[in-house]
Amino acid sequence: MPRRLRAFLFGPARDIKAPDTFHNLSLIALLAWVGLGADGLSSSAYGPDESFRALGEHTGLAALLAVATALTVFIISYGYTRIIEQFPSGGGGYVVASKLLGARAGVVSGSALLVDYVLTITISIASGADALFSFLPEGWNAWKLPLIIAGLTVLTVMNLRGVKESVQAMVPIFAVFLLTHAIVLLVAIGGHIGDVGAVSAQVHSNIAHTTGTLGLWATFQVFIRAYSMGGGTYTGIEAVSNGVAMMREPKVRTAKRTMVLMAVSLAVTAGGILLAYLLVGARPTANKTMNAVLLERVASQWHLGSFPIGTGFVVITLVSEAALLFVAAQAGFLDGPRVMANMAVDSWFPHRFAALSNRLSMRNGVMLMAGASCAALIYTQGDVSKLVVMYSINVFLTFSLSNLAMVRFWAKHRAEHRDWWKHLPAHLLALGLCLTILVITTVEKFTEGGWVTLLVTAALVMLCFGIRRHYRNVSNALVRLDADLPSPELVEAAEPESMAAEVEAFAERADHIAEHHTALEPDPAFPVAILLVGSYSGLGRHAVTTLLRMFPGHFRGIVFVSIAVLDSESFKGQGELVALERRTGENLVKYEHFAHTLRLPATSLFAVGTEVPNEAERVALELVQRYPQALFVAGQLVFEEDTVWNRVLHNETAFIVQQRLQRLGLPMIVLPVLLDMGQGTVVRPQHPALPA
Repeated sequence: MPRRLRAFLFGPARDIKAPDTFHNLSLIALLAWVGLGADGLSSSAYGPDESFRALGEHTGLAALLAVATALTVFIISYGYTRIIEQFPSGGGGYVVASKLLGARAGVVSGSALLVDYVLTITISIASGADALFSFLPEGWNAWKLPLIIAGLTVLTVMNLRGVKESVQAMVPIFAVFLLTHAIVLLVAIGGHIGDVGAVSAQVHSNIAHTTGTLGLWATFQVFIRAYSMGGGTYTGIEAVSNGVAMMREPKVRTAKRTMVLMAVSLAVTAGGILLAYLLVGARPTANKTMNAVLLERVASQWHLGSFPIGTGFVVITLVSEAALLFVAAQAGFLDGPRVMANMAVDSWFPHRFAALSNRLSMRNGVMLMAGASCAALIYTQGDVSKLVVMYSINVFLTFSLSNLAMVRFWAKHRAEHRDWWKHLPAHLLALGLCLTILVITTVEKFTEGGWVTLLVTAALVMLCFGIRRHYRNVSNALVRLDADLPSPELVEAAEPESMAAEVEAFAERADHIAEHHTALEPDPAFPVAILLVGSYSGLGRHAVTTLLRMFPGHFRGIVFVSIAVLDSESFKGQGELVALERRTGENLVKYEHFAHTLRLPATSLFAVGTEVPNEAERVALELVQRYPQALFVAGQLVFEEDTVWNRVLHNETAFIVQQRLQRLGLPMIVLPVLLDMGQGTVVRPQHPALPA
């Protein structure tokens, strides 16, 4: 994309060195409630609807259903508050299951979460379109899917610009939703306070008729089925625990405040809507949501003189509901890429999904979430009833694993936590509720879309295992490469005191590394190799020796250059950035020592950025002024088979940098290191005219 257009759409690059960057990008509790809590609050548009419809003619049970819904919200929220306390770095269900139940349970939970967040985006936008088209002429329904796709595109661009920008733009929508729905509930419930006796008698009569007709056990089954069909109501509760990393310091306190705001607002809204359906006598109507029916019953007759303000209020409320559902898709765009990044760090997902863009957003994750959501929308044609089923199954799979993990945690660490007895029963209760909803929803809706989400989740789990196996094979081969050319520090004790002093000196500098070993500094008057390296490893050492074999006696020194990549793992605060710089400096000191053992003058420098090609281009322009006879060099892992699989899992960074520098007129060569995955060995290409 042309730079001007990219800057216009996504904004200019952020300064990662600015001391207030982390602070300015983090979310206070109110903004986190909008960005993450909207997912839970917006589920009141479809969760109570599905639950109430499942009751059929037994509407008296809606009063009990409202109480059960509110209590379930508080129980699950309490469990996730404890997760926030014990796992303050965030990660939610994936991290909890990985650390407490093992890697296999973790990848199942993570995969379920990813499918869940794809469906969060899909169902939120589709439900928003349903609310909007509830008061539009039926002939306009043909435009529903194109409108949904357009909304998805707008959200994608907003999230590529950054987290805070996308959330701040939606605060007014959130406020209008809260205000209009508070008015509806106050009128629907408050207006019937004087009829408490009559309403109670009616509810009692309806329940008595149900139990008399069906029997007690069958009535309980009707209630449990309706309760489970409303599982979509609770689907956004885990979002806060997944997104702790984006909260304002102190992160745990901010996250807990956000959880309280979300739990109270969702319990009151969802429980209140169910009760309001019962009180105003709302009944399911074709081509209309239950909330649209409720609004018409409550407000359609309002007049201010001869002006029908009720109709306007209904329209504003439905539009705000549609808009909030649009906002709720944010949770998928905020948390989905973060789960991908956590899984990428653990090698369950391609490593590139841990990368940040120059706007410090998880660009690759955002794009994948958008593409997957678009595919789900096209497959289901935006049918909310299908999406709710697919959505709920994965949500409660993750809920169940998270609560099972916490049950194990409190049982195992009783001696360390005196208040364990307060938390263990809550997680056991939450586990029982979540398993109940999961099993009933899966059985009831298996043929209506449930099989699809189970199949997709299972396929994603298998894909994750394949990715990790590949990275493990590559890692093992690189370990053998390290052993093939041992580091001099492992063979001889090379000045440990001076080494420690140099490492300390490295840590004190952020952008440039000052010159080491002044007597061994490369002379700018002679040819110098500028070698791009990463961590200190056999790959970098072999690049040095291969270079010397290819150009015997040509180079009079080496400049080691490292680009410290700021990714999702290191972008958690200024402390992590300093630690990243220190690690990079330590690796470069080791490379300098390796060059000195070969009697070769060497120095080094590093830069910190989010994209290696951009920073490498900037550093190269600086170095070529200092070393006019420089040749830029980089090593690149290559595989015997050039497959799409290998290209997706490995960045061909060296070749991209080479293209950039060649456009600037700067010479660069790439030294390939052939990795034979079949044998698990590394083969270094030999020039036929060079000695081994």
